[in-house]
Amino acid sequence: MNTIQYPDYLALLVPWLEDPEVLEIMVNGHDNVYLERNHKLVRVNSPFQSKEQLLEVMQSIAGALGRRLDDTNPYTDARLPDDSRVNMVIPPIAVSGPSLVIRKVRTGPLSIEDLVRFGSWNEDSVRFLRVCVIARLNIVVAGPTGSGKTTFLNALAGMIPHGERIITIENAAELQLPQRRVVPMESRPPDMEGRGEVTIRDLVRNALFMRPDRIVVGEVRGGEAFDILRAMTTGHDGSMFSVHAGHPRDALDRLETMSAMANPSVPLLNLRQQMAAAIDLVVYVERVSDGSRKVVNITEVQGMEGDVVVMQDIFAFEQTGIKAGKVIGRLRPTGTSPKFLDLLRSVGIEPPLPMDIFVLK
Repeated sequence: MNTIQYPDYLALLVPWLEDPEVLEIMVNGHDNVYLERNHKLVRVNSPFQSKEQLLEVMQSIAGALGRRLDDTNPYTDARLPDDSRVNMVIPPIAVSGPSLVIRKVRTGPLSIEDLVRFGSWNEDSVRFLRVCVIARLNIVVAGPTGSGKTTFLNALAGMIPHGERIITIENAAELQLPQRRVVPMESRPPDMEGRGEVTIRDLVRNALFMRPDRIVVGEVRGGEAFDILRAMTTGHDGSMFSVHAGHPRDALDRLETMSAMANPSVPLLNLRQQMAAAIDLVVYVERVSDGSRKVVNITEVQGMEGDVVVMQDIFAFEQTGIKAGKVIGRLRPTGTSPKFLDLLRSVGIEPPLPMDIFVLK
């Protein structure tokens, strides 16, 4: 039962914030409201009578959370008192009117077992990924908006052995890790006078001096891509981050673009070489046609051939049909063993990784 006492500025949204079946609230203008309920998008009656009322509510939220939302700063990202993430955009950026999106936080993160039960991944892929995490491979979680990147990143980071010092870096803190030695950090926008901004890139650079065993970045969106890739190749292995992408290779393309824009003097070939050396695995997730989130590719970054980064699927989701509106299929091995297999064999965990999980079945 929800025991949070929501402040008055959230009064119109409280029924949805308290509804455990509602995962996301999307206000696309004062008269166009959608909810994600049980993995389905449904349109609902709007509680807002006018654009002006919606704007007033949004500015009240921003002000209460120490954010600025006006003509000079027409968008912001923050956390509500219940830790739900809120994003707000107003004109002139939002052409059709003020837009508000709230992604509700769960009372607890989905466990690895929950994700297996929901069919988001399977036991073989979990065994493989667990050994990869323990072996300190660098992992990127990629996928489109709303695909569950944070959920899967949280599950993977939860596999990091207890006792390691983990630095987490996010725009709005969403990760909920079970380990004790976790140091969460959150970026900060500029204040009303335009001062005091702390970016993700600032936090990544600072994290390198905090004696981390692991660095976990919620989402890479800009120049910090270059810094985290460099960190991965200079002793900070076993790190993870997520990135918005439409395909496993698109994840690398986006990282290359972000790194190049932040460091235009570095040749593209050098950036690709660094990326190929830094990243071991891309875990690609999607929201499939029935609304569920699934891992659809686990892809190894194998290195360089000429000026091309070589990638190879180790697991891929095979859809076999649709039954009662639900996607039927499984995440199956492709028959290709990873090049770092010897490293995985050397990791001393019990039970050991069964080698037949890579056999095409």
